[in-house]
Amino acid sequence: MAVTAIILLVVAKVWQSLGSVRMLALQFNLNAVLWGLGLAGAISIASAIVHRLWPAYRRSANYYLELVIKPLMWPDLIWLGLLPGLSEELLFRGVMLPAFGLNIAAVILSSIFFGVLHLSGMQQWPYMIWATIVGGILGFSAIATGNLLVPIVAHVVTNFVSGCWWKSGTHR
Repeated sequence: MAVTAIILLVVAKVWQSLGSVRMLALQFNLNAVLWGLGLAGAISIASAIVHRLWPAYRRSANYYLELVIKPLMWPDLIWLGLLPGLSEELLFRGVMLPAFGLNIAAVILSSIFFGVLHLSGMQQWPYMIWATIVGGILGFSAIATGNLLVPIVAHVVTNFVSGCWWKSGTHR
C-alpha cells in the first residue's frame, strides 16, 4: 500500500512538473470537510447496496478486499484510508483532471484510469466498473467545488469505512 502510494505521488509530481500542470486547489475549510463526509456517506451506502444486489460485484469486491484487508490489523485500516486516498486523489483528481481540461471528458478519462488501477485480474471487472463510477463521482465533486479536499476526505473516509465494514464481517 505504501509503495503504491509513493509511486502514485511520484507520477503525480513528475506529470505536474513535466506537463506544467497546475494542481487543483487544496483549500482547508469546514465546508469542504462536510461535503467530503457527506459524499463518503453516500458512496458507502451505495456501495453496500450494490454489494447486496449485484452478485458479480459482491464476488469481485470480496476477492479484492480479502486480498487487501485480510492481512491488515484493525489499526492498519487508518493507513488503508489515508495512503490510497491521498495519493490517488492527488494524481487522478489533483493532476489528471486539470491536465485533461477540468471538464466532463477529463472526468470520464481520469475515472477510467482510476478504475483500471483497481483491476487486479480479469475476474475483477465488476470491481473496476464500480471504482470507475466512484472515480466519476469524486471527479465531479472536485470540479463542482474547485477544491481537492472534498474528494480526498470522501476517498479517505470511504476506504476506512469499507475496510471496517469488510473486516467486521458484516459484508457476508
